[in-house]
Amino acid sequence: MTRGRMQFRHGARDEPEINLIPFIDVLLVVLIFLMLSTTYSKFTEMQLRLPTADVDSQRDYPKEVIVAVSADGRYSINKTPLPDRNVSTVAAALGAAATGGKDSVVIISADASSPHQSVITVMEAARRAGLVQITFAAQSTAQAGH
Repeated sequence: MTRGRMQFRHGARDEPEINLIPFIDVLLVVLIFLMLSTTYSKFTEMQLRLPTADVDSQRDYPKEVIVAVSADGRYSINKTPLPDRNVSTVAAALGAAATGGKDSVVIISADASSPHQSVITVMEAARRAGLVQITFAAQSTAQAGH
């Protein structure tokens, strides 16, 4: 048996070559994308002129009707206490207090521990009086701690 020797070439190894053409192609595509996107951003920008408002004249319109609901469910409308707690009494008092007519805003200022039914009664009374704009007053947490 003869032993065969494997011959390996001991030549100089080829250094890995970096092909720059795909790299340049990618850079050109990115450059074109950036140029197009910055050009179109000028066309999509909107020039807005915001409206101005006179704050003092808005305080009187629309008229506000403040309904206070105490913790035990008693009502007062514009600081006038109501003798009765039923819906018809509250609706009549809301209708009389709404000096702005149907444009009046009902502000419900209810105690945090007032019954849920008391607030629902005010909302139902406002609906019966034809007042559909209702909002709720809340106290910020910074004021509640003082």
